[in-house]
Amino acid sequence: IVGYIGHKDAFPILIKGLRRLEYRGYDSAGVALINDDNSLNVYKSKGKVDNLVEYCSDKDVSGTIGIAHTRWATHGEPSSRNAHPHYSESKNLAIIHNGIIENYAELKEKLKAKGVNFVSDTDTEVLVQLIEYIKEHKQLDLLTAVQVALFQVIGAYAIAVLDKRDPNQIIAARKQRPLVVGIGDDEFFLGSDASPIVEYTDKVVYLEDGNIAVIRRGEELHVVNITS
Repeated sequence: IVGYIGHKDAFPILIKGLRRLEYRGYDSAGVALINDDNSLNVYKSKGKVDNLVEYCSDKDVSGTIGIAHTRWATHGEPSSRNAHPHYSESKNLAIIHNGIIENYAELKEKLKAKGVNFVSDTDTEVLVQLIEYIKEHKQLDLLTAVQVALFQVIGAYAIAVLDKRDPNQIIAARKQRPLVVGIGDDEFFLGSDASPIVEYTDKVVYLEDGNIAVIRRGEELHVVNITS
C-alpha cells in the first residue's frame, strides 16, 4: 500500500513507493488517481511495477491525490481484473487492501441479492461495494460508511479508500496489518511500512490496531477508532 495527498504530482511518488515495497513479493500492481476534473482513474496490470508504468505511458496520470498497491493473489487468479485498486460499482470509490476478508463470500451473496454487480473474484471488491452500498442507502459520509462496513467484516486488513466526490481526503484503516502515515509540509504519505515515506518526512505515525486515519488536505491528521 502506498498513498499520497498534497501539492505534488502523486503518480511518481506512488510508483517510487511501489518500487520500495517490491521486496514483499507480488503478482500485479495498480494505481488510482483523482485528477483536477475530479475523475477517478484506476490503472492496473499483471506483473511488475514496470509493466504498470508502461501501461500508464499514454494515460492521464495527473492529480495530487492517489493510492497504489502491489497484490499477491489470495482470492482470484493473478490478472489485471483482480488487481487493486478496485472500483465500486458506480466508480465513485476506489480501494486498496492488504489482508483477507474471511466472510467475503457471505457478504458478496447479500450484496448480489440487493442488486450489486461484481467484476472481479476478490474479497477486496466486496469491501468497496459494501462501503458504497452502506454509504448510499444510509446516506452516510465516507468515514462513517467505512466504520459501519468494517464492523461487519471478519478478517485482517489495511485499506485506503478514495471518493472522487471528495478529492481532498483519503480514509485509511488497519486491523492486524501494518499501516503508516507520513506527515509532511501540507502533504501526507501512506505506506505498508515506512520505506516509501522516509525520503519525504521523518514524522511518521504507526496506526494502531483498530485505527482509522482521516487524511484531509490542509488539515491535521485525525485518527479515530473503527467503532467510535
